[in-house]
Amino acid sequence: MSCQRAFSWHPVTFKKASGCHLSQKTLGWHDSILNYVILPTLINIKFAETAMSILHFFLAILVILIWGCNFIFIKWGLQEMSPFLLCAARFLLASIPIIFFIKPPQGQLRMIALYGLITFAMQFSFLFLGMHVGMTPGLASLLMQLQVFFSIFFAAIMIKEIPHPLQILGSVVSFSGLVFVALHLNNEITLAGFLLVISAAASWGLGNLISKKMGRVNVLSVIAWGSFFAFIPMMFISFIFDGPKTITQSLQHLSWIGIISACYISYAATWVAYSAWNSLLIRYPVATVAPFTLLVPIVGMVSSMLVFDEPLQSWKLIAAILVITGVFINLVGMRIIKFIIKKYALES
Repeated sequence: MSCQRAFSWHPVTFKKASGCHLSQKTLGWHDSILNYVILPTLINIKFAETAMSILHFFLAILVILIWGCNFIFIKWGLQEMSPFLLCAARFLLASIPIIFFIKPPQGQLRMIALYGLITFAMQFSFLFLGMHVGMTPGLASLLMQLQVFFSIFFAAIMIKEIPHPLQILGSVVSFSGLVFVALHLNNEITLAGFLLVISAAASWGLGNLISKKMGRVNVLSVIAWGSFFAFIPMMFISFIFDGPKTITQSLQHLSWIGIISACYISYAATWVAYSAWNSLLIRYPVATVAPFTLLVPIVGMVSSMLVFDEPLQSWKLIAAILVITGVFINLVGMRIIKFIIKKYALES
């Protein structure tokens, strides 16, 4: 049997699959998040119909690292620009000059404009405002994962999609983690920041329905033109609330950290990550790629702890485990059940 380049993860060992008998390396991970969040996520890869190559596996990990660290750069950007101005700068850089080289999908301009206003303008203005008035980067990365359940909620209301019992269970588990966060509001994590970030997750969830209605379109075109449609209202709002004087002063006094942050948010987290992610979705089933997103809040919380000394109290760990476990149930619960049933049937 030929040795295929695919990964198979086990709770305490890491080895190559498909007949490759390599030396196993025992993992000395004892942290609860690693054992009960990261490993179950990676274990799910073997349940997918198509194994992921080594190169694409590390490409997926790179995307997750970019998205997880994005909250660090947002925090840095907000130290030098207002939330509205940072939003406008992000979408300007993400759309110009790309829109001069990529045409919008034919007949979808109105839907892309709506997508840009909700998924881009609303989502990131709420997120940036929330982090500005009181939300840590680590918790923001965690709470944004609730977009999965807002998508289910809006789908049930707007297009009458009945949620599966496992989706309901996942929602209950994740929102119980939300309660842990709500019970620990303070000067660093304010009620306003909490509600604004939840609103950002809801906007993302609503935008997912618009994306579904658009059907199969050029993702890069949607990003470019959606960003352009988001830039226009965000620049207008910044002009109204910040004022020309504040905008000018902010741009004149930008440090290299502010410039790098704006470029990272616009290019790395948008163009590089989304392009790589889209290439993975083209090559593999969604079931193979989607579980990697469960690692984004882990990267977000760890990076915030390392960069900003964000304390990682026990209640944050509990909230993280509950939220990510709920998303895990929603993403892979049915596949695991089918896998177990199929395995049991074969053994019988």
